Amino acid sequence: MKNDPEQSADRHARATVMVVFAIILSAVMIAAFITTIEDIDPRHVSNGAPPGTIGLAKPHPPLDKAPGEPAHN
Repeated sequence: MKNDPEQSADRHARATVMVVFAIILSAVMIAAFITTIEDIDPRHVSNGAPPGTIGLAKPHPPLDKAPGEPAHN
């Protein structure tokens, strides 16, 4: 029983499933790579506030150190 047709069919089915899985996995990896590099644009990086905002908070003058003692600027 060296050439059992049922074992050959099982081997063929297993190989087909592995090939389909490899193709799907490759397509997913390529799609993930393409979508991650698509939106990188270094020209949009800046330290300034975006338009329409009031900007960063300004420091307040120091409070009195003791009651009755004025703040030193």
